[in-house]
Amino acid sequence: MKPVITGNPSAVTEALAVAVAARVPVMIWGAPGTGKSSIVRAIAEAEGMHCETVIASIREPSDFAGLPVVHEGEVRFAPPSWAKRLHQEGRGLLFLDELSTAPPAVQAALLRVVLERTVGDLVLPDAVTVVAAANPPDQAAGGWDLSAPLANRLCHLDWNMTPAAISRGFTSGWPVPAVPVLPDWWQIAVPKARHSVGGFLAARPDLAVAPPPDPAAAGRSWPSPRTWEMAAVLPTAAGAAGASELATAALIFGAVGQGAGAEFMFWQDGQDLPDPEAVLASPLAFKIPERTDRVHAALSAVVAAVESGNTRARRAAAWKVLDRAAEEGIDVAAAAALRLQKLSPPGEALPAEANGFRTVLRNAQRR
Repeated sequence: MKPVITGNPSAVTEALAVAVAARVPVMIWGAPGTGKSSIVRAIAEAEGMHCETVIASIREPSDFAGLPVVHEGEVRFAPPSWAKRLHQEGRGLLFLDELSTAPPAVQAALLRVVLERTVGDLVLPDAVTVVAAANPPDQAAGGWDLSAPLANRLCHLDWNMTPAAISRGFTSGWPVPAVPVLPDWWQIAVPKARHSVGGFLAARPDLAVAPPPDPAAAGRSWPSPRTWEMAAVLPTAAGAAGASELATAALIFGAVGQGAGAEFMFWQDGQDLPDPEAVLASPLAFKIPERTDRVHAALSAVVAAVESGNTRARRAAAWKVLDRAAEEGIDVAAAAALRLQKLSPPGEALPAEANGFRTVLRNAQRR
């Protein structure tokens, strides 16, 4: 089963601490008044880190892109005072609060700040970590959807305080997670994690770059080469820190989204998806996984492989695979059958292996 992160603030705070240690830009989403800003400031105070809080809604693009000034006949972009203080400290947190209230022009100016830690002509030290927080746009005062380019630069964590956690906080105090000190070897392990990501994407090429068409969904986590890099770095850091499985799952989901993240985790756990090319080459040898979610993932990979090399022979082989999976129930393979049918040219008769899906396909055409 996929780990459940929603409603587990301890896993989210642990994930936040790992992201800070790995210096990966991270975004906390949650309802107003639930302590997002407080936990960030508390982490900085507990770690003795300088924290600069910048409220996006009251800033101009020049507060991030720099104010143009003429110096000795050249135009330079002067950084604001908060950036100068962070640069002087050498280590700390840049806390971008209320990020969903930032208008598009300000979000555009933030792109280099979040990814490159560059403010105007000033490059912040590597030991400065970017942390952002926001209310969902429908709960923010004058809220905006996060732009896809900005969202894709952040690991997104959902901060949902349960009544039990709130009660414990009032009676026993609010716990502050310690930022782990990562061992020197942790970055050496990242290439191995990248290799794992590459192997997964070879099986699921459709998940390499998958920006959602809906602007609201594109303002959260989704797969791209940049976020798959996060999905390699963050779990490696979590493993080096001895983080919990829930915290590690939160980081993976926060990087590439829950759908892609769940499939990646299943693949990593030694339950690798079969090579779709091998399945297409020998469809009758395909071993149907016992778990329904594994069947869905395997069939989706097979159809994705056909999409990348669409020939009649490959479509016929895929129908044989789906027919075998349908022995476990038509519903298991229905979604893959609908995708596969769309790959057939107009007028092409479906093979006999598709007969079991004719009712599903006919009903889909009527909608």
